[in-house]
Amino acid sequence: MTNLPEHNAAACRSARHTRVQHLITADEHSLAELEVLLATLPICSTGRLFVEVPEGADIVELHAPARMTVTWLDRSRRSGAPGTGRGCAPGVALSRAVTAWADEMLCNEEDHTRIFLLGGYLGTADIVDHLTTACGVAADAIHTPERFGLLTAR
Repeated sequence: MTNLPEHNAAACRSARHTRVQHLITADEHSLAELEVLLATLPICSTGRLFVEVPEGADIVELHAPARMTVTWLDRSRRSGAPGTGRGCAPGVALSRAVTAWADEMLCNEEDHTRIFLLGGYLGTADIVDHLTTACGVAADAIHTPERFGLLTAR
């Protein structure tokens, strides 16, 4: 996060200014980390932010750059595996949403999307697996919490 170039309002209005797309995920346990990350992003950042929470009452105000789309995923309104009748387990809604988004949006081999996965371990592991195998994203392009140990062995 510290290697992001400095930005100001004038630079962001420039026609020559390159805008790098971001993919960011979080859950109810990583909202503080998410706020720190969002505070470090340039004001002209674009991309998609997915946040999974147990229920609608857990949705909070976030201060994301104006060009970022924020999608809240309320687990209480989603089902588990098809045909099981179970509720949505932690990480499932996030994994489903990000996988679908990535399949549609990460279609260019020269894509330089910055990826920050702050959600829980299970959903994050599924997303990393999908991004690296199905979408061909290099493991070193994905940032996950060190405590997960997901990308250190790759």
